[in-house]
Amino acid sequence: MPSCFLRRMASFLEVIMRLPLSTRLQVCCGFIAPGDVVADIGCDHGYLGIYLLKNNIAARVYASDIHQGPLDSAFHNAHKFGVADKMSFYLSDGLKSVPRDFTVAVCAGMGADTIQSVLEDAPWLRNEKYRLILQCQSRRPQLRRYLSENGWRITEESVIRDGRFLYTVMEVYWEPAYPKLTPGEWFFPPAIMENPSKYTAAYYDDAVFRLNRELAGKKNTADPTLQAALTELENMKEIVDDIRS
Repeated sequence: MPSCFLRRMASFLEVIMRLPLSTRLQVCCGFIAPGDVVADIGCDHGYLGIYLLKNNIAARVYASDIHQGPLDSAFHNAHKFGVADKMSFYLSDGLKSVPRDFTVAVCAGMGADTIQSVLEDAPWLRNEKYRLILQCQSRRPQLRRYLSENGWRITEESVIRDGRFLYTVMEVYWEPAYPKLTPGEWFFPPAIMENPSKYTAAYYDDAVFRLNRELAGKKNTADPTLQAALTELENMKEIVDDIRS
């Protein structure tokens, strides 16, 4: 068989086998270091773990999901992409049934309440040997507040756009002695300012907009904590404008 035909076939197979990895999951993968053992909590289709293994980043992946359907899909995809030998599958509520010898836990595509529940149910995670990568879909200020008040430090947070919406991906370590975030930092934390992207200013604008809208909805019962948060954000405007320009 001519070698040019084989090359075309290999190229064709590469295209049809390409992982449909969202921008959010791509950014999560960027936080994984070579040799990490990764626990992908709520793995869904398993693409994050498959990508890490196909690109020789993670040493092993524990894929878990609370529902059998997504777990079956992840299992099928791992075999399809040839990485099933380095991927283990667990029907698990959070981390309850997952081995504890991983180095990084990824929670992507979950709301703040679900992520908090995962962490609350795994108190043994409060250990310096673990690292968390969190991509929160909703109520990020609530999650940042929870993390800060419960001994977790957000060391890096990247603002990204996926489709029409802005999201962030957080890298989190257990560091209970680290200073707590202020109310304004629940909405716009230092980790975002330390690692600005082209979406940082837009994320700031959105945080100010959401705070103003929430305060307007409260009318005569305005929350002094939210008002303090808004004042903090307004005081950051000049710094953000420098980033914007």
